[in-house]
Amino acid sequence: MEFYSLLEKIVQQNETHAKWLNTLSFMENAGARKISACEHPTEVSLIQLKHAAEEHRHAYYLKKQILKISFEFCKTYNSNELLASIATRQYLHSLDMKACKYLQQVFQLTKEELKYAAYLFVTYAIEVRADELYPVYQEILTKTSSKIMVKSIILEEEGHLEEMINQLNEFSADWKEHAEIILTIEKELNDQWINAIAKEVLELKYV
Repeated sequence: MEFYSLLEKIVQQNETHAKWLNTLSFMENAGARKISACEHPTEVSLIQLKHAAEEHRHAYYLKKQILKISFEFCKTYNSNELLASIATRQYLHSLDMKACKYLQQVFQLTKEELKYAAYLFVTYAIEVRADELYPVYQEILTKTSSKIMVKSIILEEEGHLEEMINQLNEFSADWKEHAEIILTIEKELNDQWINAIAKEVLELKYV
């Protein structure tokens, strides 16, 4: 199912919409935790702290948006409160693992260097995806006159992408060719994730 059509279906039904917001919140939270896990024990840049803090805030903001739908839905990140919970939980972890494997092959890095390289390339791929996902979601929210809003996240994700590009330019002159490989890996995982959500939404006849 095409992504736009899928989101149109998701926002039509309150519980499904709440689970979608919760799923996005889970992923933002997982991203924040991943950024923190990639930190060097002492050499932590201001920008890395900023990213972790903002991703945590996005997770909080999305979770709070659920309250506009209902106070009863999605109080935890338990599997029954997420859409396609298995694919959702695997997505970022799989991207991180596959990216690390590739980066180690091409750059031969120490453990700490690999953590930092993974932070750069994985976060870049996630920001590219966010720059596609959130505007489509906001367009549907606007079209349906929803109380839910993600405009503030869109602005911050655009800023993150610029910051990641600046850091990647410092990391390697030929970062773009390596980023293309990571983006290809991410697209495959994202397709699997979206397909899993579509299958669940259709199977459970939420709409």
